[in-house]
Amino acid sequence: MSAYDRLPCSAPLSRRALLTRTANGFGALAAGALFGSTASAAGVGLDARRALDGGGPFTPRAPHFPARAKNVIFLYMDGGPAQMDTFDPKPELERWAGKPIPVDTPPTQFNNIGTVLPSYWEFKPGGESGLMISDLFPELRKQADKLCVVRSMTNKFPEHTAANYLLHTGHNPAGRPSVGAWCAYGLGSESKNLPGYVVVDGGLTPPGGIECYGSGFLSPSYQGSTFRSKGEPVAHARGPHSGSEREANRRRLLEALDQRGGERDGSIEAALDNYELAFRMQSAVPELADLSAESAATRELYGIDDEFKATATFGRQCMLARRLVERGVRFVQVPMVATGHDRWDQHSNLKKGHTDNARAVDRPVAALLADLQSRGLLESTVVLFAGEFGRTPMAQGGGDGDNRGRDHNPHGFTIWLAGGGFKGGHSFGATDDFGYFAVDRPVEMHDLHATLLHALGLDHTRLSVRFDGRDMRLTDVFGHVQHDWLA
Repeated sequence: MSAYDRLPCSAPLSRRALLTRTANGFGALAAGALFGSTASAAGVGLDARRALDGGGPFTPRAPHFPARAKNVIFLYMDGGPAQMDTFDPKPELERWAGKPIPVDTPPTQFNNIGTVLPSYWEFKPGGESGLMISDLFPELRKQADKLCVVRSMTNKFPEHTAANYLLHTGHNPAGRPSVGAWCAYGLGSESKNLPGYVVVDGGLTPPGGIECYGSGFLSPSYQGSTFRSKGEPVAHARGPHSGSEREANRRRLLEALDQRGGERDGSIEAALDNYELAFRMQSAVPELADLSAESAATRELYGIDDEFKATATFGRQCMLARRLVERGVRFVQVPMVATGHDRWDQHSNLKKGHTDNARAVDRPVAALLADLQSRGLLESTVVLFAGEFGRTPMAQGGGDGDNRGRDHNPHGFTIWLAGGGFKGGHSFGATDDFGYFAVDRPVEMHDLHATLLHALGLDHTRLSVRFDGRDMRLTDVFGHVQHDWLA
């Protein structure tokens, strides 16, 4: 207790004493003004939401309207798979093979344009729907009737970092909340012992870095928490005194110190939430990461003992994603795994690079779809498979043989979605005869985000936060829900 605290109430206060006694009060007034201004068209700001929810940032919240899905698994194909080699067959490339492409083309990332390069892989129909899928994905082809293939996706940027920010956050500059953070903010989580947004790391950090998984101006509680697919799943989750009375005493001391600080602002609240969640994770995460509890048949399905190390790693990532969704985590991201190449970014050695990448993900992704369906989870889980852009139909640098590659192409490429109310065995949109430009019902990233939120029961125009003098949202002032994708 300070000397000023011992003064009787009737004693006059000096200017210094007044400021000392009321400093926290001034901070609380400022914090109140800030958090009061976060009221948005979606409803309320963080503090008000907590008052209504009676809980922390991940308390489950009702959607704006009845939802088709409640979870998302985002299979992030970092680098940009070539659409004409995977899910968008272009037989015209064979006719023009080795010739200059007969259409006007914009400058590419490296502007090292060669002649037309046909696909190295044959396309075949899959399932009853007959969706055409290349030989890169023989296992996924068996799941064709679950896929809603969008062949007219576009991006505004031809460079990885900017394109990644648009894919992940709906904006080019760094520092905006990611789609996973928005989903966790809008709906909370059904898990009390795990974060609302988890990134199951496979060893690669995308261009743009962890800002792709950030929470921006939302509370830090909503940023993506990185889990490893093998070894200790969460760094520093268990300290030398985990579970002891000493650790419990430390938590009580931190709580007491924060309480003495007066009214808490959002950063203190977020720090406390993270401390409390980390404490609960100490018991939840080891059980989550113990894949030995899975049957031998399930392990075989995902290929987690495959001789190709990348398949085994991605298989563990996908199995962890399913286990996280089972436990109520709202948004799970599964980034691409290292295969000895520069992700899906094959500017050269396309045949070898895409073959190894597809070998890594084909079996685990097909297993994830089948496993989710067998457990009754697919109808409530959206599975999104997407890179930041596609690739050009020309061989970068020309030349002969298998050392040729393809440059970046944001003007028309393919993604797909499954489960969560999306049409299975369905294709939407089209690129031109060469697979370069989206010509039939082109869509952009804002449309993807608006439709993803819609499947979760969230109106993208209402999910907003007052920040920097305006209402901010994932889709900014753009985006249209693509009802043709939905069943």
